[in-house]
Amino acid sequence: MTTLTAQNIHKTYTLRNGLRFSKLQAVKDVSFELTAGRTVALVGQSGSGKSTIAKLLMQLEHPTSGQLLLDGRPIGRRGAALTAYRDDVQMVFQDPFASLNPFHSIGHHLRRPLLLHGKATAKTVDARAAELLERVNLSPAASFLERRPHELSGGQRQRVAIARALAPGPKVLVADEPVSMLDVSVRLGVLNLLARLQREEQLAMLYITHDLATARHFSDEILVMYKGEVVERGAADDVILNPQAEFTRTLLKAAPEPGTNQRFLAEARRRGVPMPDHLAHREDQ
Repeated sequence: MTTLTAQNIHKTYTLRNGLRFSKLQAVKDVSFELTAGRTVALVGQSGSGKSTIAKLLMQLEHPTSGQLLLDGRPIGRRGAALTAYRDDVQMVFQDPFASLNPFHSIGHHLRRPLLLHGKATAKTVDARAAELLERVNLSPAASFLERRPHELSGGQRQRVAIARALAPGPKVLVADEPVSMLDVSVRLGVLNLLARLQREEQLAMLYITHDLATARHFSDEILVMYKGEVVERGAADDVILNPQAEFTRTLLKAAPEPGTNQRFLAEARRRGVPMPDHLAHREDQ
């Protein structure tokens, strides 16, 4: 069973302002485990250190102290060891509009990792790329392979990004706010896709978000971060229904209550406020 472990991770940046230098501790003594078939949600406000954790896991940054272990072994930082690590650990980035090269086709974005990671040959790469598109519910795959990113919607682009992350055959998937840049109407579909892939592939997943509602429904465990530290952790329902940390309670109070949108629409209709047709005729639920 694959396990990616963070042990007492610290990350400090040196900042320069003219001739003066200062230290910024972005991550302070953070520890957790990602295990096969389970999703851990990392929740916190902007600037709390969530994306720094993602960069550390992807070896885009290196911890100032502490260590990362994959199946109990320290992670190599260069050469073949780093390549092997990236076979096993892949990332889905937040912005599907920036994570795909606009000058290349969708097929190129999938063929390249398949060939680089040895998951296909020149003869089989097109079939494997099509298979990846089918796995993320982009079909018929042939109609997407030669299209450019600008010809796809945001949700479709993010599905391509997920397919690209699956190309090396990873055991761990880091999803950094994977739906925050998408329309509300397509977010659930992408989250359901990630949940299905996690079950089918027995992936260990880190789901980074500021949305407590999706964290509860799509994760097994929640870690709440504040100013670089984990201030609360536990089973998803326990953290949401019985929060212990003051910051967690503050986040919950800031979240929209169920039915808020429906109450707003009903009041707007009662007052005769002009609304778009698709909202004006919407019934309360």
